[in-house]
Amino acid sequence: QVQLVESGGGLVQAGGSLRLSCAASGRTFSTGVMGWFRQAPGKEREFVGGITWTGGRTYYVDFVKGRFTISRDIAKNTMYLQMNSLKPEDTAVYSCALDTGSMWTVVTTARSYDYWGQGTQVTVSS
Repeated sequence: QVQLVESGGGLVQAGGSLRLSCAASGRTFSTGVMGWFRQAPGKEREFVGGITWTGGRTYYVDFVKGRFTISRDIAKNTMYLQMNSLKPEDTAVYSCALDTGSMWTVVTTARSYDYWGQGTQVTVSS
């Protein structure tokens, strides 16, 4: 079993920045893909971006390209989501997830991910 715990959410004004962390513990893993998803009130969960644990290849959806950056620290078993130029429409619960079945390709569908964190709230005020 792998446990994922997000942190770093909060309230920020439009144009501001936040950095989310996703710390993994439990069963060790050297491969896989970690992703960030978000869900706003009344909306479906959507994929934000992800990173391959081996190689650090990243993938982002269009609406965050140039604003969000995903990175990972293998030694700390932690993934990060640096969010800049935040907009009110970025308000959502952000969750991280681990896809143990993939290695070189970031999958965007939630059902591919085996483990999930509990989520952290990000609120962007206008």
